[in-house]
Amino acid sequence: MYSDIYKLICEFDKIILARHVGVDPDAMASVMALKDSILLTFPEKKVYAVGSGSNRFSYFGKLDKVEDMKDALLIVLDTPDIRRIDGVVLSDFKKIVKIDHHPFVEKFADIEYIDDTASSASELVLEFITETPLLMNKNIASKIYLGIVSDTNRFMFNNSTGKTFLSVARMIDEYHLEIDSLYEPLYLRPLNEVRLEGFIGLNLSITENGVAYIKLTKEILENFKVDAAAPGNMINNFNYIDEVLIWAFFTEDVKNENIRVSVRSRGPVINTSLSKYNGGGHKYASGARIKTMEDVEKVIKDLDDLCKNYVKKGRDNFEN
Repeated sequence: MYSDIYKLICEFDKIILARHVGVDPDAMASVMALKDSILLTFPEKKVYAVGSGSNRFSYFGKLDKVEDMKDALLIVLDTPDIRRIDGVVLSDFKKIVKIDHHPFVEKFADIEYIDDTASSASELVLEFITETPLLMNKNIASKIYLGIVSDTNRFMFNNSTGKTFLSVARMIDEYHLEIDSLYEPLYLRPLNEVRLEGFIGLNLSITENGVAYIKLTKEILENFKVDAAAPGNMINNFNYIDEVLIWAFFTEDVKNENIRVSVRSRGPVINTSLSKYNGGGHKYASGARIKTMEDVEKVIKDLDDLCKNYVKKGRDNFEN
């Protein structure tokens, strides 16, 4: 299937790359790495990466503003469904390609390459480049590495397979990646975010069945001088709390008039529960956007019921 996608890239002079709303390092890395690879291989093509950006991830490169997307090829990365695509209208495009590592939600592209066993969209971009005539250099390899590192939480999640390690090891060796310097922009944080993380740890509520949660209002965010994206960037740091199976952050996003929901799990499968709230994602890492605090209480109850059933049925016998 990669060869079919490559043929489409060869065919089109204008190519638009998009990914999901609420950009994260893997989404940003996969889009920017593929853009750079296509331009390195075909310097004469017009290739644009679109969507709402984040200053936090500016080290991946600058996103593009494109007025005319008519008759271009659209490649959507790291996004399983139409409603989560950021910055494009599908009807504008002549052909659409999806490259994704989430569980299948819906078909919206002419060619869809989905591998939900892959660690990240960045790993799929690495595989795509490796298996086609697309070119790569150290800069592209560095972006791919950071995308994989981010979505695997430095290879601590079980989405890090033997294939992942082998691919990354070859890339490190071939492009002489300097890992220590690469980590700095990914993990360097301002003091106010560190203090917010301490506040979250001190103020987590925990349900009887092992759901930890916190409601972060605009007043709390203003007090710590952080934006609504900041809490979601630190949620993985709350793994391995003995009394907790699921942990969730509910963050008021005044700018977009919603409440950001970030959820992680150490056992219960959460993505189908979050799909009820215009969300979804991976089995153990999901998110959503909801409108009211009443919805927050509904999500907490659903997650608590999920934990209760998980413990009751036992880890090995649990079915979501």
